[in-house]
Amino acid sequence: MRALLVTSVGVTCAAALTLPLATPAASAPAPHSASALPPSTSPASPGAGPPSAQAEATTREALAPDTPDTPETAESKPHKAESAAEPAGSTQSLPLAPLDAPSDRVAGAAAAQGLPQRDARPFSLVGVVWDDAEAELHGTVQVRTRATGTTRWSDWQDVETHNAEHAADLGSAEREGRTVRGATAPLWVGDSDGVEVRVRPEARDSQDRAATPVPLPEGMRLELVHPGEGPGEDPGEDPGEASAPEPARGAPAGRAAAVPAGFADTPPTAAALPEVLTAEIAAASAVNAELAELGATVIPALTQAETLESVELAPGAKPYIGPRPGIVTRKGWGADEKLREKNFAYTKTVKAAFVHHSATGNNYTCKQAPSVLRSIYRYHVKSSGWRDFGYNFAVDKCGNIYEGRAGGVTKAVLGAHTLGFNTNTMGIAVLGSYASTNPPAAAVTAVSKLTAWKLGLFGRNPKGKITLVSGGSNKYKAGVKVKMNVISGHRDGFATECPGARLYKKLGKARTSSAKLQGR
Repeated sequence: MRALLVTSVGVTCAAALTLPLATPAASAPAPHSASALPPSTSPASPGAGPPSAQAEATTREALAPDTPDTPETAESKPHKAESAAEPAGSTQSLPLAPLDAPSDRVAGAAAAQGLPQRDARPFSLVGVVWDDAEAELHGTVQVRTRATGTTRWSDWQDVETHNAEHAADLGSAEREGRTVRGATAPLWVGDSDGVEVRVRPEARDSQDRAATPVPLPEGMRLELVHPGEGPGEDPGEDPGEASAPEPARGAPAGRAAAVPAGFADTPPTAAALPEVLTAEIAAASAVNAELAELGATVIPALTQAETLESVELAPGAKPYIGPRPGIVTRKGWGADEKLREKNFAYTKTVKAAFVHHSATGNNYTCKQAPSVLRSIYRYHVKSSGWRDFGYNFAVDKCGNIYEGRAGGVTKAVLGAHTLGFNTNTMGIAVLGSYASTNPPAAAVTAVSKLTAWKLGLFGRNPKGKITLVSGGSNKYKAGVKVKMNVISGHRDGFATECPGARLYKKLGKARTSSAKLQGR
């Protein structure tokens, strides 16, 4: 039987250079539309620092590739066509200003901040960030946007402000070694070219007139993110309407590559030439080399028997491992591998899975899910200052499963999803907001399938309990041992609404289904 994992945990660009490499092709202008453990689980050193700064296709003038990325207003520099060397996607960073004139403010009240209605270059996702990652935004954030090329404005939409619990652990290299910012959750608004935002501080306690108003964080900025083009997308079309990722290439003979539900098959091109991969894409793909061909867009699903055959089991071990589900790779959803830190970071094992909702809203189609992921990824790295996409996996409303943070889907990759409990766990984000909306059955089923397989690789019972040590959160102090469900909701480790009341209620069903898939 072949081992499931590649023997080397960290894949360097040097390894990738055994492949035909090339610098990235000139990108087209940004669209102006909207107990059987794996054999290799030893931790590796996290990345030594942030990636080299990349020039962004932002509202500012195109910068030289080595120019540090700094926020500027849309008017601060004249706009000109994006450089062909710039990565796909863009971020407009707009400083917020007081909305009320001093004479209009109630005595002792903190001033609201925001931006009046204004034009912007096309974007699809919004969020608000501020300078101090330790500061909380006590108040409300609301935005409304204008659909690109129209005069149609949306209603006011609430942005989830309590987002600090989705982050790297305090004291970690990712938290201390980077310029991390405070941030709201991102909100998907669809293809837009106009925006208005208002941030209002919490009103002081009406029963305590001597109470000091809660100030808003300093340095607040509105982030407008465009996802850029993904695989198979035409530069002139709406990213959300483009074709979905093609099936994985190089599936074992006799078995068709699995295509996640909702993804259309793409016929092979006649006389297609072998794809030339950049070093960054090759490195992110090589950690999954035992599962799919290098550069594959989908890791194919396996049956239960095929999954067990692919795993190296200890003699006499009971194989409680669910069938491997099909997984869209980072290449499949179009991750710009130059955004993230070069190296991968790992923990020792995977003891539990934390389920989240992305809080990005439910107004997306399954075809748009890759665009949503690219936008969240850019927001996590460029706006929030994280080393990579925060979650280990994502699931959309149609039940498609996506590879999240780079490092290998079978490995214990260190994420930034559950503050205080990122070590030895994995985070799964269901795309959407599920406080008052029921999650689709397909999404819950996908969580069951994913956990049955991934937790099974590390010998975990989805219906069981596990003891984790807190790294520090608003619910458990650092060092406290906490007994949790092997499949937990984010709120089990942090005082938060995540993953939303409606999704949280479905976790019992997910545990039962996951264990059944494992054969328990």
